[in-house]
Amino acid sequence: ASASDLLKSFKLKTKQQELLIRVSILCLVYILAFITRLFSVLRYESMIHEFDPYFNYRTTLYLTENGFYDFWNWFDYESWYPLGRIVGGTLYPGLMVTAVLIYRILRFLRFAVHIREVCVLTAPFFASNTTLVAYFFGKEIWDSGAGLVAAILIAVCPGYISRSVAGSYDNEGVAIFALLFTFYVFVKAVNTGSLAWSLASAFGYFYMVSAWGGYVFIINLIPLYVLVLLITGRYSMRLYVAYNCMYILGMLLAMQIRFVGFQHVQSGEHMAAMGVFFLMQVFYFLDWVKHMLSDTKLFQAFLRITVTSAVAVGGIALGLGMVSGYISPWTGRFYSLLDPTYAKDHIPIIASVSEHQPTAWSSFMFDFHILLFLFPAGLYFCFKRLSDATIFIVMYGLTSMYFAGVMVRLILVATPAVCLISAIAVSATVKNLTVLLRSKNKVVQTGSTKGSGGSKSSSKVTSLCQSL
Repeated sequence: ASASDLLKSFKLKTKQQELLIRVSILCLVYILAFITRLFSVLRYESMIHEFDPYFNYRTTLYLTENGFYDFWNWFDYESWYPLGRIVGGTLYPGLMVTAVLIYRILRFLRFAVHIREVCVLTAPFFASNTTLVAYFFGKEIWDSGAGLVAAILIAVCPGYISRSVAGSYDNEGVAIFALLFTFYVFVKAVNTGSLAWSLASAFGYFYMVSAWGGYVFIINLIPLYVLVLLITGRYSMRLYVAYNCMYILGMLLAMQIRFVGFQHVQSGEHMAAMGVFFLMQVFYFLDWVKHMLSDTKLFQAFLRITVTSAVAVGGIALGLGMVSGYISPWTGRFYSLLDPTYAKDHIPIIASVSEHQPTAWSSFMFDFHILLFLFPAGLYFCFKRLSDATIFIVMYGLTSMYFAGVMVRLILVATPAVCLISAIAVSATVKNLTVLLRSKNKVVQTGSTKGSGGSKSSSKVTSLCQSL
């Protein structure tokens, strides 16, 4: 009796049960994401694979032994022989700094680990963290069900596993976490209009810039998304706060990375973000004028003049910048993304890299499996329930799928979007099915109660006849 009373006292409410199940699933998915990437370590030994990861390991070892200042100013005579290499100015230091921070924390907690073991397990650890970000992102876009499915899918999707296995100590292992985190907090900032989330997105973007050159995708997708919202009449104060804070602070932070430096304000790849930033100021100014002016015709005339002059000034500034050489043109790699034949004709060294080749259909099938069929269904559900958040994930999904088709390595960037959109398809379908089943059950139950009521009345009538 005492044991049953104890169990009764532990009985949880429905919401508490839901929370417990959700947390349990997330913990299991977190562990699953980690252990699925340990195959090479368990089968063979703990080691760094490939050439780039080994160079990254060498630089991390130097950073551990000599400190950040020496690492930042290190001239490496052994790389790019016989020229040598200025390490601090020719790499993205985010990966090395992250590994050393983890190593220092573990040493502080009295774990006797070698820096190599930290490097080997950095990518699986960040893959596990990515599952948590995917859950919160899916929850923000759709609901908690979609978030859970997204976390499960991203934990086991081969398109992501291929670049985040243990021993693959490369930039992408950390960068995909940073990419998804930046997108999540930016969407959260747009939904809430909170300055805190906008600041978080700026710092997420800074981490992405410090980790991988793929940050160019973020700084072009977010302005494109903002532009689409402006065109479709979804301009709001929330959007204004989110984008302005993210762009200004993100740009200032990104310029602290020596390899990026002033490219952020001089490179053609970053001009879209700057153009949309100035366009936002024009929109804000027009919104203020509309509030001040009561005459509609006067405002329409003012609107035409302002927009025309803003476009003209922007065009002249861009033209002068490009003619004077202040704004550098797009890089060959960027051109080859927009035109797949460009590298083959103009820069053969880019085209010669195997991971820069166009993607074969079989690669999509092996990397995405069932998600290839769930992806279009998820897009359908997103279009059915359009909001600021779903517009973002649709744009992320479509643009990244195009780039994945152009260059095989960019399947990695498309994988989180495909997992999220597929999760929306699964969640929405299951929800619709449960609603349908519940309604059918209700119909059956009401029918049976009516039937039982009818039999009772008929029995009453027969008994009355017999008495008579």
